[in-house]
Amino acid sequence: MGIVSRGFQGRSRRSDPKLPPGQYLTEDFPVLSAGPTPRVNPDSWEFVVATETGTRHRWTWPELLALPSERPTVDLHCVTKWSKLNTNWQGVSVSTLLADVQTAADYALVHAYGGYTTNLPLEDLLDGQAWIAYRYDGDDLAPEHGGPARLLVPHLYLWKSAKWVRGIQLLLEDEPGFWETAGYHDYGDPWREQRYQGD
Repeated sequence: MGIVSRGFQGRSRRSDPKLPPGQYLTEDFPVLSAGPTPRVNPDSWEFVVATETGTRHRWTWPELLALPSERPTVDLHCVTKWSKLNTNWQGVSVSTLLADVQTAADYALVHAYGGYTTNLPLEDLLDGQAWIAYRYDGDDLAPEHGGPARLLVPHLYLWKSAKWVRGIQLLLEDEPGFWETAGYHDYGDPWREQRYQGD
């Protein structure tokens, strides 16, 4: 008797030029979180950009929704090796939020409700590379996927796309976030398989 059931094909590893090395395709949208799912009421939600000088720029939920939005279709790549292609979102470009922010910062530490943080070079949030997303596949973003709003940085592993986002702290020097202090890579490029420190 075999140890694999007849008909079992394993995970799809189709050759796809959009699939980074070491990743497999999924049609699902797996839910992975470091702790309990925060339930954030949009009435009390706010997003704050704090510069290195302490200047704060703040948006309420209605103010965020009033900004020009974009509808990116992007591929997602999780550090746990699944990828989901051609996902549809709606949100505000981070470039739009930072358009009037004066800063000399090169780095950003993203903060989320629930205490999660992640670090990124500021340039990876600009020029149409990142969004504060509040709709997925035509619906309001569900709490388990980061609703009411999450950061979306699709060119990096998904842990960099902080769920339940509440702000960005602009920094002159890099500061590791939650997973980075636990040994995950500081940058997280899926095409270079930068999963852990030293990769």
